[in-house]
Amino acid sequence: MMTPAFLSVALLLLVLLPGAPARKDSPESDSAESNSDESISAESNSVESISAEVAPTPNCVTPFSILVSNSVTNTPNKTYSTCVVYREILLGGMRRLQETNKGFRFTYTEDPNYGPYLQSVNGLKGSTKDRTYWELLVKKANETIRLNVGIGAFIPSENDQIILNFKEY
Repeated sequence: MMTPAFLSVALLLLVLLPGAPARKDSPESDSAESNSDESISAESNSVESISAEVAPTPNCVTPFSILVSNSVTNTPNKTYSTCVVYREILLGGMRRLQETNKGFRFTYTEDPNYGPYLQSVNGLKGSTKDRTYWELLVKKANETIRLNVGIGAFIPSENDQIILNFKEY
């Protein structure tokens, strides 16, 4: 006879193991697997146009915008629209935007302790020599706050405005 503890462990393994059957009614089961590469290459093309629409994505239910700002050279801000599936992280929405809009490009590296670290946006890379980096902010209703997590942990809410602000330290 199987004990309740054994059954719980077996069920947990079925849910968590890679290749385990996914539940059809789960929003996460419909999302695409993330890219396992350590960085995404940025293209150095100039921005020609900015699409206000996002290509249809199954279960993409949380729309938000990304504002690219440069506090160092004060170049004009650019705003992009994208979305995420239920409880998807910011990195997924940024990947979706990069796939659907040639004017938006970004790169990141994967830190083994802290996860994805944003390196460049639209060809502009942070530099320890120049003391520059990409600050992550979110504007919600009437307040703008600095994110205390990165692109691999933040979960956008509907109508958030994510601000990627290039700045000096």
